[in-house]
Amino acid sequence: MSPTPRAAGRDIGGQLLFLGTGTSVGVPVVGCGCTTCTSTDPRDSRLRTSVAVGLPGGTLLVDTTPDLRTQLLRAGLNHVDAILYTHDHVDHVYGLDDVRPICFHAGRPLPVLCEPRVEARIRSAFDYAFAAVPAPGGGVPRLTFRTITTAPFSVLGCRVVPLRLRHGPFDVLGFRFGDLAYCTDTSAVPEATRPLLEGLDVLVLDCLRPSRHPTHLSLAEAIDTARLIGARRTLLVHLSHELGHAAVSAVLPPGVELAHDGLAVPIAGLTAE
Repeated sequence: MSPTPRAAGRDIGGQLLFLGTGTSVGVPVVGCGCTTCTSTDPRDSRLRTSVAVGLPGGTLLVDTTPDLRTQLLRAGLNHVDAILYTHDHVDHVYGLDDVRPICFHAGRPLPVLCEPRVEARIRSAFDYAFAAVPAPGGGVPRLTFRTITTAPFSVLGCRVVPLRLRHGPFDVLGFRFGDLAYCTDTSAVPEATRPLLEGLDVLVLDCLRPSRHPTHLSLAEAIDTARLIGARRTLLVHLSHELGHAAVSAVLPPGVELAHDGLAVPIAGLTAE
């Protein structure tokens, strides 16, 4: 049977689209009756954190959360041209199987850019996709890996600058696309990384909750980090249910905002390698 025609999808060229802005358990949290989890404000409904980036050569997906199918359908994104990973934790990797229809319609393997530790996690968690003799039955995600380091690289016609970040005891990556930097899942921006964040128009930055956490920035720490980096606009992500959108937005300093699912922001300064 030949594949059905692919439906026309949304064009996000030159933009970063927030597919999810929530923490690892999402918001609302299963079984919780707090003010945020029962809120009728759509900005308080948060899938797990990931973004899609519209680059000159196509759509780049940053991380594959367990909510990926819902995220792509809700956003109207019918294709992805490459996947880039920040790190290998479950809430950022384990939706990878949902790219199977994308691979099917593309008729080719999907490029995956990541550090070696992330590739090892994917090969272990999705071992069925890499079997020498595929099992009969359902399809598998077709992937081709490209190893990245902290050196700048090019993907989909755009120069990307990796940003080494600390996520508690873990090394993870953020990325700079032109004048926008994406820094989710971080508890500290190392001194050596800060020069790579100069002159930003938009900073997307981790912010888990009001109190301190061993692997994420608190609200006060995120505000201090935003002030130190000095981007024109800072958008906070990886938000828990302890951060109600309206209440927190009312007390944030100028230039700092809570991101929300479905928000799209333009990216200035994109350049080719």
